[in-house]
Amino acid sequence: MLEGKKLLITGVMTRRSIAFAVAERALNGGAEVVLTSFGRARRMTERAAKQLPETPDVLELDVNRPEDFEALTAELRSRWGGLDGALHAIAFAPEDALGGNFMRTPPESAEAAFRTSAFSLKALGEALEPLFDYGGGSLVGLDFDASVAWPVYDWMGVSKAALEAVGRYLARDLGPQGVRVNLVSAGPIETPAAGGIPGFEQLAGSWGQQAPLGWDAEDPSPVADAVCFLLSDLSRGVSGEILHVDGGFHAMGVAAKQ
Repeated sequence: MLEGKKLLITGVMTRRSIAFAVAERALNGGAEVVLTSFGRARRMTERAAKQLPETPDVLELDVNRPEDFEALTAELRSRWGGLDGALHAIAFAPEDALGGNFMRTPPESAEAAFRTSAFSLKALGEALEPLFDYGGGSLVGLDFDASVAWPVYDWMGVSKAALEAVGRYLARDLGPQGVRVNLVSAGPIETPAAGGIPGFEQLAGSWGQQAPLGWDAEDPSPVADAVCFLLSDLSRGVSGEILHVDGGFHAMGVAAKQ
């Protein structure tokens, strides 16, 4: 499905990352992969990379530094000449923008959440656009359902709503050159990033009660498989879409009686 594809994957922190599962499947499927990270987290990414079927290079990318995007574009052009697909798995909100602090969050914290978690998808698309010129491609982002208000998710929820809008506008603007832009709205997965969200364990623990297919918060493979589908040519007619991989939770009004 991904044989010969050249893919950029962000967001690998540990083996528990959804992005790690995507990279693992892509490599096993015959793709060429590079990862990104930055700062102190880069050492964690490099350790995780060594646990993949092949050890991909890790490129520097802080999504809040325009110069990093310029260097990324140049490096990928030099390395491959072009690109087939990329995964955006990047999100961050300051502590005072989560945990029930919605009404007290200062504007600079809300802006930081938006810029890192939503605007970065546009910035990544802009940086990769020249590399897709040789035949289209696929840009996929990881999402969490922003159609409702979640307890304690606060400005990260607002940022996810913005991410969904950014995905639609990118699909509009990149579509004429054959680039697809889609999001995967995943159910809660026990990742390093999720550990920083107050109340996550309670949400993950109760998810399966409303999801008709059930839900295993320790298994990122259903989400990773959906991402790989969207990165592949099998999704060549799909763009501007939000694909829910949550056990059916999003479609249910309330939890079914047990």
